Amino acid sequence: MQPSAGRVLALAGGVGGAKLALGLSRILPPERLTVVVNTGDDEEVHGLHVSPDLDTAMYTLAGIENPATGWGLRDDTFRTLDALEQLGGDTWFRLGDADIATHLRRTELLSTGMTLSRVTSELCDRLGVQCTLAPMSDDRVRTVALTDAGEMAFQEYFVHRRCEPILSGLRFDGVETAAPSPAFQAALREAAVLVFCPSNPFVSVGPILAVPGVREAVAGLSGARVAVSPIIGGQAVKGPAAKMLVELGEEPSATAVARRYRGLCDVFVLDEVDAALAPEVAALGMRPAITQTLMLSEYDKVELARLVLKVAEGG
Repeated sequence: MQPSAGRVLALAGGVGGAKLALGLSRILPPERLTVVVNTGDDEEVHGLHVSPDLDTAMYTLAGIENPATGWGLRDDTFRTLDALEQLGGDTWFRLGDADIATHLRRTELLSTGMTLSRVTSELCDRLGVQCTLAPMSDDRVRTVALTDAGEMAFQEYFVHRRCEPILSGLRFDGVETAAPSPAFQAALREAAVLVFCPSNPFVSVGPILAVPGVREAVAGLSGARVAVSPIIGGQAVKGPAAKMLVELGEEPSATAVARRYRGLCDVFVLDEVDAALAPEVAALGMRPAITQTLMLSEYDKVELARLVLKVAEGG
């Protein structure tokens, strides 16, 4: 199966992953694109099931995300949280008024026995998302941060503590008994191209690869595998990836990210500012490709997606 004609499977989490997923959705027919998203970040907030990475991808693909943050909904308000705070409620996890409707509906549908995959499909249909967007698993997996302040749920570390505790490791509770979601399993069988979006390799891509059978399936994939670095010039475009690299004993560089994908990736895309790292990437057994990877506009997202598919075809 040629990449130009086969299914493209994108692994994503966070804002960077959603941006490249949008670019891919602009140039691929919906039936050819599957975006599988990390759910280790999922959390129960005010009794509601919140899926931050799924929602970021869903809102972005629907064209309704908040352009200022990359997450949440455009022009959302926070009157509910303001009222909750006045009543003494905990409001450090900021859910907008319209965003809450998503979590209410997800929680309601899950309570009827629907899987997270089916719920995600239902929500995407309602919002006009045409490609397949799926969770990594329908089973409960929760990322736990191991820090100098103790173990804590990922959202406590990431949102409430603003990544300030020093990280010593991560644990993915429940992953040992989790299974890839049905859409993920199908895409792993059918993919002509697999794309590691520019997402945090530890907490966005890491949980996906930790689902039993996934790493082995990616390693044995016959199609082309392309990764885009989330680190540019030693800094994460968004989020704590660079800080995590340092605290876990690695240099904050695109090479360190490439090292985590060794054996799983054929082509590693570097930003132009990191062109000098190309020999280090090549030494890891990956073909380096150099381009502008910073996605500030929709044009940037589409052009990066075009480059990813081009290099997947050997261009």
